[in-house]
Amino acid sequence: MDEQSGERGAVTVIMLAVFVVGAFLALGVARVGVAAGARARAETAADAAALAAADMLALGRGPSVALEAARETAAANGAQLVSCDCRGSETLAEVIVDLPAFVGAGDSVSARAKAEIRADCVLNGTVPDVCGPGN
Repeated sequence: MDEQSGERGAVTVIMLAVFVVGAFLALGVARVGVAAGARARAETAADAAALAAADMLALGRGPSVALEAARETAAANGAQLVSCDCRGSETLAEVIVDLPAFVGAGDSVSARAKAEIRADCVLNGTVPDVCGPGN
């Protein structure tokens, strides 16, 4: 038996090892990507829920209607409303989004958002310049 015949299967083993390492790296990147997407979805749902509650309060509908609006809006955005302080001139909503099983079985990400009701920003159905984005 010559030296080359003993090394004939070595390339197959090395290629298999490279494939396995590559598969684990791809799975890790996918898990991080899914978790980041869930975090973004939670932040969006929290923002939308806080705004929906603030909208109901601004319209004079009351805290119970504001809470229901926040709950429905969170659910429509793929999240579950954990809490909502839906009274006064500010609303604070907290939501959670469950992570898929391959990312973390039973794990979830949460996000909080606040919306402020400003009477000086609701004038005859128009929004003054001082109330625009960033103000």
